[in-house]
Amino acid sequence: MSHNAEKVAVLGAGSWGTALASLLARHGHPTVLWGRDAAVIEAIDQRHDNPRYLPGIALPETLRATTDLAAAVAGAAWILVVVPSHAFAETVRMLAPLRPAAAGVAWATKGFEPGSGRFLHEVARDVLGPEVALAVVTGPSFAKEVTQGLPTAVTVHGDDVAFSQGVAEAMHGPAFRAYTGDDMVGAELGGAMKNVLAVATGVADGMQLGLNARAGLITRGLNEMLRLAAAIGAKPETLMGLAGLGDLVLTCTGDLSRNRRLGLALGRGQTLADAVREIGQVVESVQTADEVMRQAERHGIDLPISQAVRAVLHGDLSPAEALQQLLARDQKPEYPATLFK
Repeated sequence: MSHNAEKVAVLGAGSWGTALASLLARHGHPTVLWGRDAAVIEAIDQRHDNPRYLPGIALPETLRATTDLAAAVAGAAWILVVVPSHAFAETVRMLAPLRPAAAGVAWATKGFEPGSGRFLHEVARDVLGPEVALAVVTGPSFAKEVTQGLPTAVTVHGDDVAFSQGVAEAMHGPAFRAYTGDDMVGAELGGAMKNVLAVATGVADGMQLGLNARAGLITRGLNEMLRLAAAIGAKPETLMGLAGLGDLVLTCTGDLSRNRRLGLALGRGQTLADAVREIGQVVESVQTADEVMRQAERHGIDLPISQAVRAVLHGDLSPAEALQQLLARDQKPEYPATLFK
């Protein structure tokens, strides 16, 4: 896996797909980026920039890009899927018949399958079958900073140790640390749920509720992650690590986060439609809030912050009303006695 000559195919030419493909190319891996937007793909392949998603940042000249999926994955040692969660199932289905027999599949997509609420590893396993090595790449990572070569740490969780290790080694480099783990469900829960909680802190900051409120929301948001994680059989340390706490802190406090910016706009009184239009890219939290609450209801867990975010995103409550509801809750212990048993 760690031989530098092995080709990697990256599917999805948005900001994060472009950033990870650039990283792999810089580390000496022959990398081909696939996307649907011919203008974006041509800019990446010919002019070494992605003016739509990463304007003004030079991409490695060795990075190739194509709109031809079969050509992109032909001969690839492994494949990295980096499309928005709503396009994940369709992309993996298109990939399935074209995937080289020995190629494992990793993804850096965060979210659930819309409608079914399934975790993405369930979707991938279902489409690709039991033999294919799978892994999820997640953690606190803004695409722009990775493309600029700023220090970043992520974690790779999978069910095949050799494959996870190989993916991590390919990404690991001078300014990029990649750790490994074996808790795909926990890693995916953290990566999806933090987008919902980032809306809450964005709303609080948009309403100018202060830094105490922000820290309180992040911490109680982590509590919600841990409680849902326990119910679905994820490991608490996954949520206390890069996939959970790390990504939560980044997305709740960093203004490059689209979900945080959505919250900020709502907290300042903008409508949802205006806020989403202004951000101009996929804002995962709108869909993810529904799926998180569906998981919570399935397991009979009360997640007040996530629930408040869903209500605000559906227009059932104003941000001020949602805040009032959270503050009106009864006093109780910080952690359920059963959580870490």
